[in-house]
Amino acid sequence: MADTAQDAWTGQHRPRSQFWRWMLAVVIVLILLGAAGVGAVLLQRSSSPLAAPTAKPSASAPACPEADVHVAAAPEIAPVIEEAARKLAPAGSVCGPVAVTAQEPAAVVAAAKRPDVWIPSSSAWLKMVGKAYTAKGDPLAYSPIVIAGPSPIAGQFIKNGKTSWAALTAGAASHQLPVSMADPQQNTVGLLSVYAEHVAMGRTTPDAGIAQLQALTLRSRLEDSAADPARKLTQLSAETSVSDAAYQAGIFPITEQQLGTYQHVKHTVSLTGAPPVDAPVQADYPFAIAKGTKKAETRTISRLRAAITEAAITKAGFRAEPVEGALPLPDEVDDLLGPAKQWVQYRTLNFQTLLLIDTSGSMNLPIKDKTGHTTTKAALLRQSGATAAQLFGEDTSLGLWLFGTPAANSPAHQEVIPLGPLASPLGDNGKTRRDALAAAMGQYRAVDNAGTPLYQSVLDGEAAMQKEAKPGTVTLVIVLTDGDDGESKYSMSQATFLKKLAAQRDPQRPVPIIGVGYGPTADMKALGAMAGATGGQAISAINPADLASAMAQAFLAAHLQQ
Repeated sequence: MADTAQDAWTGQHRPRSQFWRWMLAVVIVLILLGAAGVGAVLLQRSSSPLAAPTAKPSASAPACPEADVHVAAAPEIAPVIEEAARKLAPAGSVCGPVAVTAQEPAAVVAAAKRPDVWIPSSSAWLKMVGKAYTAKGDPLAYSPIVIAGPSPIAGQFIKNGKTSWAALTAGAASHQLPVSMADPQQNTVGLLSVYAEHVAMGRTTPDAGIAQLQALTLRSRLEDSAADPARKLTQLSAETSVSDAAYQAGIFPITEQQLGTYQHVKHTVSLTGAPPVDAPVQADYPFAIAKGTKKAETRTISRLRAAITEAAITKAGFRAEPVEGALPLPDEVDDLLGPAKQWVQYRTLNFQTLLLIDTSGSMNLPIKDKTGHTTTKAALLRQSGATAAQLFGEDTSLGLWLFGTPAANSPAHQEVIPLGPLASPLGDNGKTRRDALAAAMGQYRAVDNAGTPLYQSVLDGEAAMQKEAKPGTVTLVIVLTDGDDGESKYSMSQATFLKKLAAQRDPQRPVPIIGVGYGPTADMKALGAMAGATGGQAISAINPADLASAMAQAFLAAHLQQ
């Protein structure tokens, strides 16, 4: 049989020998908006004023000699740079020493040959190419990121002219706001928005893991995770009536300049936007010169820089001064790229998930939380679990078992929530499984002196989920424990457990196990063995205060599909 094939149960192409794989590197690939016309200063334009200018010269434009300096500028500011470049052309000529290309920053990063001058839409992009460019002076322009949407629904996310990432996240989590965002690895608005979202969530809690879970909650609720802002605005400007389709555009981050440009052209669908107050962030447009530029080229570059006026910048809808209180970009590029990669790696899939949670007595032992206060592992689980309950998408079917033996004859586990769709009602009270999960996590209590039937509970959970496996759905077991198998009549050796696990597995009905070891006493060897045998993953939270981070990793592991 082939080494790779389409899994009949998940619909995914993956190696037969491995179900999960971390995506450790993501190549930034974006189709270039165009290639520079040799020596051309004038660029052909789309009939839409919102469309990014292409980089091909007009068919009627005369041929120009080779330009001395090649400039790549973010599409929205390229017209300003073109205007300045024209000033350098000889009188009566459309050709000059500078060729300007309208090009998205991600395309420049990915290109084999880069320009002499680069004006991206954020200084963040300069960090991604090392020391290849040096910014000359302050950025040319600035534009804050705003959260925008159709004016009739603006009141749902803008209050007194203000909004926030926290409000956006809450609205998306409760399904009151349809939210879309740009791909953070291909688009500046997406990159800065994801960074600001993580910062904003970090300001709501001292626990970085909880903040990470909250940010991922927004990602899990996006209507579109690769919604190019310029393209959305172009589509909206083409609407001829205020239709349901127009309002389905929902809420999305864009720059103030993009929103202003839209508002000043003919449109039927009105948009309203406001900058988020809890983590304001801005696009900035550095004038960066390539390393090794020749002296003759440097003189031309200096003339171009001097020709770009503040009046031209503000006329185009940009700000000439930085936004007061805007987040500074992190010094380390990984602090930007880390959240962006994680965001992109997330995949929306149909899931059937069984949660197995340890209730043995060791969960009640005192520990320190992130603030240094004394608490218990059980208390931290209640806090983290309530947040994690919001992460699972509406297309998830979920069940919850608690395992522990408070008495000699106690069963290995008890079913708290039967497997079923999260959004479906559970019982006669009208509450959904999601409500029940949040309540169960909030009411979680460990039992002193209870045994830990880890192996038997995993065997039973794996067998139960195998029966539920179906095509097009990922079926898995997530187990959280702070100890090892023991102190119950169900105890067995690891060798016996693995033999039983192998015997009951059905390769046609794969059920990966994601094991979360909670605290220094967790048996990571056992969790690693069961994860390895099923194509899953073992995650360690040695410090119990890191549980939220571990739960975020488990959540991501479930969504990082090949």
